Amino acid sequence: MKKAIILINKISEVPTADEIDVLAQAEAIESALLEIGYLSDRVFFDLNLEKVKKELLEKPVDVLFNLVETVDNKGNLIHLSPILLESLGIRFSGSGSFPMFITSNKVRAKELFRSKNIPTADWFTTFSTNRTSISKTYIYKPIWEDGSVGITDNSIVGGDEQLINDFFSAKLSDEYFLEEFVGGREFNLSVLGGPDGPEVMPAAEIKYIDYPEDKPKILNYASKWEEDSFEYRNTVRTFEQSTEDSDLLNELKEISLLCWKELELKGYARVDFRVDNNRKPYVLEVNVNPCLSPDAGFIAACQKAGLDYPKVIERIIYDAIH
Repeated sequence: MKKAIILINKISEVPTADEIDVLAQAEAIESALLEIGYLSDRVFFDLNLEKVKKELLEKPVDVLFNLVETVDNKGNLIHLSPILLESLGIRFSGSGSFPMFITSNKVRAKELFRSKNIPTADWFTTFSTNRTSISKTYIYKPIWEDGSVGITDNSIVGGDEQLINDFFSAKLSDEYFLEEFVGGREFNLSVLGGPDGPEVMPAAEIKYIDYPEDKPKILNYASKWEEDSFEYRNTVRTFEQSTEDSDLLNELKEISLLCWKELELKGYARVDFRVDNNRKPYVLEVNVNPCLSPDAGFIAACQKAGLDYPKVIERIIYDAIH
């Protein structure tokens, strides 16, 4: 049989829910790999790069599945794993070090979006908050974190300059940025590589059910990871859209493929959108290695397209090898 390695980040002694999720991904991928003819082994990635390098070189494989989501619990080091793998000449799943670095830094990603005519909402850092408008609403986001880490209802604020400056004073100014909040609808579009090139899966719309009028309709940390929370129970994914949305969905698909091309993506990715009340879409972010847990949104979209889990893994491997 062929051989594969699953590379995952070292889990902390008291892991959070988003950390534990990577283990669920690893287990599911191991089962799928076995089904398509691969024996697999795990290697844990941390800042001891020499140790990781030695372990990888001692286990020659046909392909490596890169599931590293943080390094030393820091999202800003996530690109270290593809850099190491590229230097060793190991074929691995997902995108390379350049798109990994660019997309993990949300401010740099938005700068790239603008340069490539990919629509994205205005944003500000601590050095440009004097350009915010009192008439608009904004959301604070961590620059480096994924999985809604650091996002709560309190992340939504008005454009009062003093309020914004107070927030940046309370937080480390190089860890957060401010994005103009786009109300309206929210969509996730998953893109899967393979022999025929990137394919956009059916669009998933995020619905906020029975949210109080004054409660922000956002995917915060609770809605993704805290199963007993109101947000988790009342935030749902649907693939059912009306025929009136066909033009909008086609536009989202085209933008997703543009992101794939301009960010030099491969394997798999997810593009997150907000669509305002005038039906204008904005890219929130591009996740180049989205969650592959069996109940994750990416897998749900692939299943909606008629692809079972092993087939998804097989196509991701195809992109890694070719």
